[in-house]
Amino acid sequence: MPATSVPDSVVNLVRRRREPLVVQTARATVAAVLAYVAALALTGSSAPLLAPLTALLVVQVTLYATVTSGARRVVSVVAGVLVALGFTELAGLTWWSLGLLILVSLVLGHLLRVDEFVPEVAISGMLVLGVAHAAETAWDRIAETLIGAAVGVLLNLVVPPPVYVQPAGEAIEELAARMSRLLTDIAARPRPELPLTEHWLGEARALDREIAAVDTELSRAEESLRLHPRVRQGELTRLVMRSGLDTLEVCAVVLRTLCRSLTDLARDQGGATPYAGEEAGRLNRLFGHLAHAVDGFGRLVTAQVAANAELAEAELSRSLAAGRREQAAVSELLLSRSTAEPARWELHGALLANVGRLLDELDVERRSHWLAEQFDRHHRVRQAQRSVLHRLRRRTPALRRVRRRS
Repeated sequence: MPATSVPDSVVNLVRRRREPLVVQTARATVAAVLAYVAALALTGSSAPLLAPLTALLVVQVTLYATVTSGARRVVSVVAGVLVALGFTELAGLTWWSLGLLILVSLVLGHLLRVDEFVPEVAISGMLVLGVAHAAETAWDRIAETLIGAAVGVLLNLVVPPPVYVQPAGEAIEELAARMSRLLTDIAARPRPELPLTEHWLGEARALDREIAAVDTELSRAEESLRLHPRVRQGELTRLVMRSGLDTLEVCAVVLRTLCRSLTDLARDQGGATPYAGEEAGRLNRLFGHLAHAVDGFGRLVTAQVAANAELAEAELSRSLAAGRREQAAVSELLLSRSTAEPARWELHGALLANVGRLLDELDVERRSHWLAEQFDRHHRVRQAQRSVLHRLRRRTPALRRVRRRS
């Protein structure tokens, strides 16, 4: 039976179904329709459009953002309505009461910390202040807002949004791979000239933009883990990935200074780095081991989240061990050379120091020890929280009995 090819449009649709824009568009549409239907059934309004409007504003890519957004939206509407009811009783609608209401509403919105819904406080107040039956309109507005917010939150509880751990892990792995490619390029050039070392320095500096993009991906993944009903180890996953990105950020800084050292060496030599023969060969092998170690570290971070990390950790350990052996050999060669060129030892030492920092940052044992400490601290905090809740539950019946006796 001949195999049928899947159209590219279908493949792209399947790949994009979990993207934040696609997820939010679909969920917001469904939530708005459900909120409108619910408001028609629960309120006496013939066109309760505030309910779907609230659902549109409340539904976000992650459950945590939806819950917090819904809470801020409800608080802003209720605050604006209460302010408007007060002004309706005192002054009604005049030019000065309108201006004072807007001023009070905006200040109150900032005090309540409703963030992007600060203008909603004033908008709700103005809409209520300008109608004939203010009290009835006020309660209708509150009811529709509550319905829209409740529908948005319930939709995300019943059908939880996706967790964006995998895209964040892929972004971290790609960042490590990019750094590894730069080190591989350095390892492939025995005696790089000044224009090439300056190009490497530019590439290392460009890593800052890549780190900012990965941080955005990781922040979204961390938020998607919060309050998610199907995630049980969200805090541990967050610690693994955040610590991995922090390590790569330090490695990017060290890599930038390493490329700067190579540029300074080439400039001091008059156009090319001063290493040749055995020195150049061992340095190239050292940079090759560093490239494998950085790439392996990126894969280790992903493996610690998704599967068994033993294989990735073993590969990283081998790369680090080989790198340390080459580092020791290069150090001996350059130390013996320093007697003939004492003025250049500072440049050689800076290069070796940066190599040492990279190896230290990627150290498996140190990372494992740090993660164990963080996991233990997280466990102790959770135990303390459960203990407090248990004591509160035990004290509540006792407090009730004391109140009854008094």
